[in-house]
Amino acid sequence: MKITIVQGAFFPIPPVLGGAVEKMWYGLAKEFVIQGHEVSYISKSHKGFLDFETEGGISHTRVKGYEAPSSGIVLKILDLFYTLRAIRKIPNDTDIIISNTFWLPILLSSKQQKKCMLDVARMPKGQMKFYTNNGRLRANSTPVAKAIKDEINAKYFDKVVMIPNTLPFKSNSAIDFSVKEKLILYTGRIHPEKGLDILIKSFELLNKNDWQLQIVGPYSTATGGGGDAYLQELKQLAKNSNVVFIEPVFDIDKLSEIYSKASIFVYPSVAEQGETFGVSPLEAMSWGCATIVSNLECFKDFLIHDKNGLCFDHRSENRVDILSQYLKDLINNPKRLVDLAKAGLVVNETHSNEKLATEFLKEFKAMKIK
Repeated sequence: MKITIVQGAFFPIPPVLGGAVEKMWYGLAKEFVIQGHEVSYISKSHKGFLDFETEGGISHTRVKGYEAPSSGIVLKILDLFYTLRAIRKIPNDTDIIISNTFWLPILLSSKQQKKCMLDVARMPKGQMKFYTNNGRLRANSTPVAKAIKDEINAKYFDKVVMIPNTLPFKSNSAIDFSVKEKLILYTGRIHPEKGLDILIKSFELLNKNDWQLQIVGPYSTATGGGGDAYLQELKQLAKNSNVVFIEPVFDIDKLSEIYSKASIFVYPSVAEQGETFGVSPLEAMSWGCATIVSNLECFKDFLIHDKNGLCFDHRSENRVDILSQYLKDLINNPKRLVDLAKAGLVVNETHSNEKLATEFLKEFKAMKIK
């Protein structure tokens, strides 16, 4: 098959500046090539990248994109300008189009729409009714699939498919739990909706000076963070604790090294509508971290409380105490910590590029038949 992936307007490919969606589709693109398919990749131009090149069997075309704005309205306008440039670059003979932009599925011709899988990686906000002419509406989690169906006529439900996000890397090495450090980790955007104040306060209650909390991720508004003022608020909150803030790490190998050292990973998101999957907890589980997440529905597709991780009630008035107690229980019971971490390693199989690329390819073939 000839597959064309149209990435969004704000992050380049390869994903040198991060982006969970970008990392996923780039990994899948490489797997599609390994499985014998042709891949054309349209993405944002970036300094140091050629506008046209072939890399690892992938044919890249890059067009002018933008820095992500803070305004949602401006974002949609910039996305439109980008899409108008990108749509002209789609090969005429492509069999499948994967869309990661707001406007592309609307602007495609009716023939192209039948070939298009729209990647719905965020909770929809009323726009799904405009996309029902497209071949597939792919949700990355069960709650997103339900939200899509809530916005469209039942006669289009067969177009909705849930395929989870993939791990952006493959861990080939066995986890040596004996070299794990007394380290609690968070990776992701440093933004108020991520509940980092809950994590810091919970960590302070531990009174474990030999343990460290590392918070790794982007804080600038251009990269989806809460800005420098919010970062300073968190640093002030953590000033009396062993908390270290680390600049974002976009290199997969360096990020993997951080995960491999951590014993516990916490993702305390409070984004009731904004959180749709959670790649960071998945990554942490794949590297043998005992993982704790908040009680959002999207995490329940891959993390089962008390089986392969823990889930705390972020809506409770006692959420800080609850999370702190979970941390204490793991720290004081190393066997329980390791047992949960070992159970979490299953995501290396269930969410591998190889397995999920095969699921996507099955859908692509079904789309061609229709």
